[in-house]
Amino acid sequence: EDTMAAIRAVAPAFADGALIPSLHSGEGLNLSPPLHWSGAPGGTASFALVVDDPDAPSGPWVHWLLFNIPPTLQRLPAGLERTPRYTRNGAVEEGLPVTGTRAFPDPLGDVQLGAALSWEVDVWKKLRNARQAAAFRYLNSVEGKRFAVTRLVAEVAASYYEWQGLFTTLGIIDQNISLQSNALEGVRQQKESAKVTQLAVNRFEAQLLHTRALQYEVKQRMTEAENRLRFLSGNAALTLKPMSGSFSSLSPGSGQFGVPAQLLRNRPDIRQAEFALKAAQLDVKSARAAFLPSVRITAGLGFQAFNPVFLLNPASLAAQAAGDLVAPLVNRNAISAAYLSANAQQVQTAVAYEQRILNAYVEVLNEVARLDNFSRNYQTKEQEVEILLNSVSIANSLFNSARADYIEVLTTQREALEAKLDLVDIKLRQMEAKVNLYRALGGGWQ
Repeated sequence: EDTMAAIRAVAPAFADGALIPSLHSGEGLNLSPPLHWSGAPGGTASFALVVDDPDAPSGPWVHWLLFNIPPTLQRLPAGLERTPRYTRNGAVEEGLPVTGTRAFPDPLGDVQLGAALSWEVDVWKKLRNARQAAAFRYLNSVEGKRFAVTRLVAEVAASYYEWQGLFTTLGIIDQNISLQSNALEGVRQQKESAKVTQLAVNRFEAQLLHTRALQYEVKQRMTEAENRLRFLSGNAALTLKPMSGSFSSLSPGSGQFGVPAQLLRNRPDIRQAEFALKAAQLDVKSARAAFLPSVRITAGLGFQAFNPVFLLNPASLAAQAAGDLVAPLVNRNAISAAYLSANAQQVQTAVAYEQRILNAYVEVLNEVARLDNFSRNYQTKEQEVEILLNSVSIANSLFNSARADYIEVLTTQREALEAKLDLVDIKLRQMEAKVNLYRALGGGWQ
């Protein structure tokens, strides 16, 4: 009696002498309340717990019996299993009658049908950080797609400008072929008049053949640029048309671009690196939270019976709810390794983000400078072409009046042709710098 008096049992779900909440009664889910006990004497081998109702109308009623409880255990969690009526334990608890002297079948069947759920209470924001990290990774992929689109648009524009420049170059070469053919005929006539030798005819003819060879080279480059555009557009039947205006009339636009730091935020690759850095930071927080205990709530609802005939009977309804606190003990080395890996990944992502910003800033500065220098170069080359075209006219006049030899005419024609081709090439580089600046500034994404 003294030993029994020393053991104290407490049900935290309700006060001593108060009504039992419906959650723990037959009117509710019939779940057992949480129980705590203390004061066990030394040398206790096990506990046995009996919950009965001595004032039941039909006499003392045993609700449930639990035995072989380890002596180190001093509490039961808030949520024990609701025993269905038509299971082995339910049949015993309910006292289901058995016909005559017939005993329970041995073995007694057990058929179950139901669903179990488990929730982890996000006390340390581990799940919330993981969810936000996944969202940032999705945004990272979106920005990656935008960056790919920007590069594709820039490559298409650069390829078209290249094709248009080659088309203009081909026109210049065709025009020079016509002029050189006329000059060759004139030299042949002068040879018949004994004004020049066969050497002059050969030199003029060699220059004409050289220009025609250059014509085929340009046509091949045009074909390659056209096929590249077909590949990039995914249209094998694409037919290119030259622009309405002249290629030399294209303008790269104004050179004022605003504050570089603000414009760099429009670059998809920088935003992509930024989202990757945010995700890595949240991964570190989630890995750190893995060291802390986790609180989980589990619940189950379904049907259980010893005979399939009774499986869908309302009396076979089974429910279970429980909560537990789990602390990492055995796998702390694995958690530490994951935490160190997340930290290292964060450092790598931060370095990559910094490098991406510096590279973008340098790209913008280079393309702005290139655009300005090519604009000045184009203006200078225009003056050179104008002077050389005038020199060609003067050289032809002097040659026809026997005041200049054919070498001067050939040299002047070659220099004029090279200058005109250089002028087209500078314009092409100028437009390429504009396309590269478009890509370096983010391609118009906001």
